[in-house]
Amino acid sequence: MAKKAGSSSPVAAADLQRPSAEVLYADELARLESESAKQARPPGWRLSPRAVLKFVGGDEETGVAPKFVGHRSFLERCIVSLATNRGLMLIGEPGTAKSFLSELLAAAISGDSTLTIQGSAGTTEDNIRYSWNYALLVSDGPSERSLVPAPLYLGMKHGRIVRFEEITRCPLEIQDALLSVLSDRVMAIPELPDESRSLFARAGFNIIATANTRDRGVNEMSAALKRRFSFETVPPIAEISRELALVQRESDRSLQRAGVQVTISDDMMELLVTTFRELRQGKTVDGKGLESLSTVLSTAEAVNTACAAAIHAYYYGDGTPEPHHVVQHLIGTVLKDNPDDLKKVRHYFEHVVRKRSGTEWKKFYDARGELG
Repeated sequence: MAKKAGSSSPVAAADLQRPSAEVLYADELARLESESAKQARPPGWRLSPRAVLKFVGGDEETGVAPKFVGHRSFLERCIVSLATNRGLMLIGEPGTAKSFLSELLAAAISGDSTLTIQGSAGTTEDNIRYSWNYALLVSDGPSERSLVPAPLYLGMKHGRIVRFEEITRCPLEIQDALLSVLSDRVMAIPELPDESRSLFARAGFNIIATANTRDRGVNEMSAALKRRFSFETVPPIAEISRELALVQRESDRSLQRAGVQVTISDDMMELLVTTFRELRQGKTVDGKGLESLSTVLSTAEAVNTACAAAIHAYYYGDGTPEPHHVVQHLIGTVLKDNPDDLKKVRHYFEHVVRKRSGTEWKKFYDARGELG
């Protein structure tokens, strides 16, 4: 439960636009924590590795819902990496749920997924390690009271997982602030008195970093930093049935949080997911080649488009999402990187959608005028 600004009243998860994983799945985590009491677990971990795997991948026997679609062996490697003295680096195409996986792992292992550093060209060491309250610094001098902790400091002090999103968007010298921490598990704070000059990481601390393959060349990581991470590639979802189930589940959850009582039909959902997969992969379901788009039509984008189409129908229609709603919101998804992508989508409608049978596909083709 969070608290409203200026009030001591707690805020229910239902009132939050996007609750953290430990809030959203609090009941499951509590059950798994009780189960973990009888199992071996690394020092400082809230759940055992077996329970972390159940939480992320789901477990029918104990009623734990699946949250991330991925092979068991991949998830096991990620979890084991975090039990070592190396960080975990998740790389992959945009929209493959790298950030969501890092959040789930942090929530399961530490019970706190909020120690997050957002990488960008403007990220500084102050955003990563610590900064100072200059009023207290002037009046009291350097002390723990005048120090303002950043996520890395808090993670080391309390023995928790720290998430570093889009690390390769940071300049190289900022990335390398992690070197001594990952090597020696200690942070030097030279401004503090002798006894407080070094912060030693407590058991349970580690780092999960993410980088998408489109941006990896922006600020290449140093070889020294790479050696301190275990690299795992997060692939797109291979099976269309699993992607359909994921898009349906996540869009239903988002619509429920938005207070929109709309259900997207199975035929509409299949149309949307099929369109995204074909345009993303550059080939149709029967193997015919298509021109690939420069933008990435990820599973996350499919969820956003499904929600936008449903909300559009709810407020401006009769509450039933139709193919023309999907076409309208497909435009905003496609036209991000290259205007030529719109030509490729028109080509897709004329050479693929037009030949498809079924009422929804016919309506989808008839709505092609919405492309502009």
